Amino acid sequence: MASRPPPRYVVRPHDAASQRRRMLWLGLAWFASLVVVAIVTTLLSGAWKSVGPSLADRRALRTLTTENEQLKQQVANVQRSQQVGDVANQALRKTISQRDEEISGLRADLGFYSRLVGGDAQREGLKVQEVSLQPVLHSPAWNLTISLTQNVKRGDDTDGTAIVTVEGLRNNKVMQLDWSTLGDAAEKNGIPFRFRYFQQLHTTIALPADFRPTRLHVTVRPENGDPVSRAVAWNDALSSPVTISQGETDAQP
Repeated sequence: MASRPPPRYVVRPHDAASQRRRMLWLGLAWFASLVVVAIVTTLLSGAWKSVGPSLADRRALRTLTTENEQLKQQVANVQRSQQVGDVANQALRKTISQRDEEISGLRADLGFYSRLVGGDAQREGLKVQEVSLQPVLHSPAWNLTISLTQNVKRGDDTDGTAIVTVEGLRNNKVMQLDWSTLGDAAEKNGIPFRFRYFQQLHTTIALPADFRPTRLHVTVRPENGDPVSRAVAWNDALSSPVTISQGETDAQP
């Protein structure tokens, strides 16, 4: 008996429920893919924002940077203005100090030359016009200048000697140093002078290291006439300006 060939078509029963389940799973998978894409997109957008600033942030940063530079420039301008003002104030104070010294010197000169000219004053005798001290650096010595004057109406030469004594404290006791312990041995009898109108006497005195001076006593002894004395506080002699004359003595007519 001959074999039968296999059937060309196979008829299977149609399962509608299985087909619906398959379509449902495909729909769920598609929806899940959309959800995953949305989540990934959101995460990437947040990461980009955290990595790179937005346009508004960059504009705000540029604005703040510009304002910061402007403030720095303003601070620098104020500092320069203050420095210029400080320099100007220092120069002004220095100028005022110099003017005060000039005025003090001019007042001393006025008194000095008024004494020489005499004006309508009566004839006057010998006078100790100025006493000035200047320290000698790195030594206990002091340069002493004594200016002597007499009224020009007097018209006579005056000669004699001048001596100086210094009053002060030593070992908390008041004492006075005589001229013999202060002056040069060559001037042991005093500082000689001879003039008609005015003369400046210059000498150097030395003080003991433990002696604190407080007052100078200048005694002028003319050959003809009574001695003339003047007491000057030590600090006043230090601050007293020296009137510079033409040479140490006045010109004789």
